[in-house]
Parts: sequence; C-alpha cells; structure tokens
Amino acid sequence: MAEPLLEITGLSKQFGGFAALTGIDLAVPAGERLGLIGPNGSGKTTLINCISGTLRPETGKIMFAGRDITRLPTYRRARAGICRSFQIPKPFRSMTVLQNLCIPLEYAVSGRDHHGTRESEAAEILALIGLEARAGAAPADLTQIEMRKLELARALAGRPKLLILDEVMAGLSSSEVDEIIPILLKLNEGGITIIMIEHILRAVMNFSQRLVVLDAGVKIAEGAPKEVVSNRAVEKAYLGE
Repeated sequence: MAEPLLEITGLSKQFGGFAALTGIDLAVPAGERLGLIGPNGSGKTTLINCISGTLRPETGKIMFAGRDITRLPTYRRARAGICRSFQIPKPFRSMTVLQNLCIPLEYAVSGRDHHGTRESEAAEILALIGLEARAGAAPADLTQIEMRKLELARALAGRPKLLILDEVMAGLSSSEVDEIIPILLKLNEGGITIIMIEHILRAVMNFSQRLVVLDAGVKIAEGAPKEVVSNRAVEKAYLGE
C-alpha cells in the first residue's frame, strides 16, 4: 500500500496548561477529500496550524510525501506543496485581483519548474474558479463570494499538493455554497488533496469522502460522512446530553 500524502502520529499541542490537541493520529491518502469538523474550540484550526507550520506541537510527528516536516518552517512547507486558505481573507488591498495572485505564484515557483508568465498563470487560476471577469478589480469592490473565491485563488497560486480550506464558505448563502462546491470538486479531480474545515454541515457532507471529528482536542470519530454524523459521541459533542 502506498504511503499517505500526509501522516500525523501522536500530535499534541498545549497553550500553557490548556491541552488544545491530545494524541492526534491522522493519515490522508493522496487525492482524498477529507472533512474536519467539530464544535467551536475543538482544535480544528490548531491542527491545521500545526500542519501548515504556524504552530509547533509539543509531541508527535508530521510526515508529508514521505518526509518528516514536524520542525520544518512554514515557508518550506508551502514550497513543498502545503497551502491553506484563511477564515478571514486578507488580500493586498492596493493590488488588483490578478496582481494578488502574482506574489504567491512568484513565491511558489522558487526552486520549482514553471511555465509562462506570472500574469498568464494567474489568469488561468482565475478562469478555473470563475473569477476571470474580475481580474482588474480591486478587492474592496468584490462581493462576499468573490472575496472567498479570491482567497481560494491565492491558496491555489501556491501550487498545492495538499490544500487546506479553513471555512472557505463562511458567510455564504445556500446558492453561493452550491457554486463553490463544484469548483472544489474540480480541483480535487485535477489531483489536489483537500482538507476542508467547515461549519456548514450540508457543504462538508456533500464534499467529503471521509469525516474526522474533533472535540476538546481529541479525535472522537472518523469514517464515512453518514456514519460519522449519526455517531452518538458526535451527537453529544454538538448537542450535549
């Protein structure tokens, strides 16, 4: 059996006396669509911050593409192919939508082969996510869904092997969510492994092949979406006794 693209073993993270994550084990095969859910404060963002390198765990190991990256700095993880979006988009306000992609594209190709100009590559990404008509617009002029698409495009400009989406659909209407999901499925079909953190359960259920549930920093369930959401421990975590 091929080794997972991402493999986490015994991962723990503390903030002072507070255990944010305890003994997390997780393996993500290449090409998977994984949903990561849990109540507020369950440790989801802490986990992806450890994966992306923003935080360092106290214990445990993170392997990516067969390489130990546990102590690797964030920028080297990004260049290895781990890219993420953020809950609150923070584009460069003084630049156009297209220009916002050129910076991560320049950063991503350092040490990698690339083809074409940054502008042409940026235009291809915008076309892929349906934002090409807004290439010359300023971020301040974008709608909510366009801003979410720009945040997604900025992550894609890093040329990810693993794309981590932190509430990429937050604040969107049902119809806007239905517009984003096919884009994500297309990216996955193109070979990008995706981990999605999302509070919109309908979205994560429709997107994910597998769900992992955290509660109070501990993994309490893992498996097929329909099985996981009917798990008693998951119901308790979300709804209480």
